[in-house]
Amino acid sequence: MNAPHLPKVAGIDSTVPPPAHTVAPTAPTTPEPAASPTPCAPGAVLQDRLAGWVSDLTTLHELTERLARTKTLGEALRELLGAGAALVGARRGLAVLEPADGLGPDTTTGLELTRAELGHIETVPRGATSYGRILDAPTAGAPGPATEIVQPDLLADDSLDPRHREVASRLGYAASYALPLATEAAGRIGAVVWLYDEPAEPAERRRHLAGRYAAYATEHLARLLELDRARATTATLREELMPARLPRVAGVQLAARHRTGPRGGGDWHDALPLPDAALGLAVGSVTGSGPSAVAAMGRLRASLRAYAVMEGEDPVAVLSDLELLLRLTEPARSATALFAYCEPALRKVVLAGAGHSPPLIIGERRTEFVETSLSAPLGMLACWEAPSVEISPEPGETVLLYTDGLLHRTGEAMDRAFARLHAAAASVPKPLRDDPGAIADHVLRTVLPDGLDTVDDEEDVVLLAARFA
Repeated sequence: MNAPHLPKVAGIDSTVPPPAHTVAPTAPTTPEPAASPTPCAPGAVLQDRLAGWVSDLTTLHELTERLARTKTLGEALRELLGAGAALVGARRGLAVLEPADGLGPDTTTGLELTRAELGHIETVPRGATSYGRILDAPTAGAPGPATEIVQPDLLADDSLDPRHREVASRLGYAASYALPLATEAAGRIGAVVWLYDEPAEPAERRRHLAGRYAAYATEHLARLLELDRARATTATLREELMPARLPRVAGVQLAARHRTGPRGGGDWHDALPLPDAALGLAVGSVTGSGPSAVAAMGRLRASLRAYAVMEGEDPVAVLSDLELLLRLTEPARSATALFAYCEPALRKVVLAGAGHSPPLIIGERRTEFVETSLSAPLGMLACWEAPSVEISPEPGETVLLYTDGLLHRTGEAMDRAFARLHAAAASVPKPLRDDPGAIADHVLRTVLPDGLDTVDDEEDVVLLAARFA
């Protein structure tokens, strides 16, 4: 028996199986007078039902596996809409994410609906929409979330809000089927609505499949929602710990770029004015990811600031004190750091690094890495110490500090990653060399041509550029 297939909807190759039972064969058009109708064998009916159940389970398994591979709320909502549309036989739809706890994020995603069309739907009074009735239904003391809402013929419904009738007629949909997105643990987090071009409603079996699929999708969405909130909290914490703006110091221009990995990491940068018109520049990275790494980064950065104010002219002493603090207070964690003491008026830079990549000097006549001594990261040895290095940038040259995440995100071996970084710095167009921000942007675009957001990598990226006048 060949199973009929629905048309492909929004990239979904629908595998909705045939009904759970088949229709009994009709009697011949000219039956013999003496013959009585032959009853359908009970075994055949049971076999058809079992085949239908297996087909239903196979369909749900395939669709839920596809949904489980989504990693963001946006991807999951689009997959839910497309798969659900195939299950209920609709063409368009929208999902409204609006957690009942009020903590957000609130968003609306459409299937075969433009942003303007979604805007038209949002002009309908909330209480007149099926998703609004689901989201605003009282939950206190209720045994469960609001149930499905079926509107098989909107234009024939005399109770339909006039604005809703106008929007439905304008957008060309005549029926809708809505389900809540709710779990016992997370409560109601949203609603999903599928729209039909003609008066229609899904059969009971289709509704059952859609309900089972939506229940699984809601659990997946709830997990992604918690992950999204955790990432937002970590990003906010990181932004608050990082400098809000870079200082203005005569004789030097500063620019910084940083991008956090999906879990939030411990890479950081800092620039602080020091006594006698000096300037302290620092970049570093703390092992680990997530809120604990961000908190450790904040503590380390604050400590380095204090040591820099007291003994910034000696970068080795600053990092030695920082290493001792890290070893005593967080013995299970290590970190890399680079600190530079700058005297812009003299174009003099004294720097020391602990397990950190060497800075780059970018100018018209040279593009080269600063030769620094090899040293272990902070917290790796019983006592850290490495010699400092003094450099003298020429007028118009830029010193570029960066974290290892820039190299790791290339996906190449370290020697090739360093070569790519050097080539990117050497290729900075002459008109951009007067702007340290433009230099940093050019390096990022060249080293990571696919961009920072499209690379599935846990690494942070931090750049700090200082152009000397």
